Amino acid sequence: MAWDEWEQLKAEAASKQSAHMQLNHVPADPNSGTGTRDAWGDLRVSQKDLSAIGKAAHDLFEDFGRYSDHARVSSLAAAGGLQSEGFALGGALSHVAERWVDQARSLLDACAHISNHLRYTKNQHAADETYISTIISSISTLDESFDERKGG
Repeated sequence: MAWDEWEQLKAEAASKQSAHMQLNHVPADPNSGTGTRDAWGDLRVSQKDLSAIGKAAHDLFEDFGRYSDHARVSSLAAAGGLQSEGFALGGALSHVAERWVDQARSLLDACAHISNHLRYTKNQHAADETYISTIISSISTLDESFDERKGG
């Protein structure tokens, strides 16, 4: 009797676990001819996509840098005015403005990093393409020389 109960409990636990199981891969596309799908699924990106992301990061860097600086200057001026009038709120506003500067700098650094990395990647990809095409053209020239020696 105890053995049957143990088997029943194991079966219940297994059914509950399978209800919460998550797969760590992309399922095969049933509409493809081969029945399989590449390992990246829908994660494809083109140079145009990367350029758009880099441009958006650069634009955000430029615009946010300009507008956040206006906010910083205005906040610090307001904080100074409040403090000179004896309001405790001036110190609090000054503290908020300082934190704003730190957070704005972090965002600007991230935008610059994204933009610069994508620009570097684009340039490196172009250099790699040039290198590969040079190597391939050298191989075809070498192949032609072998063909000439064979009398072909």
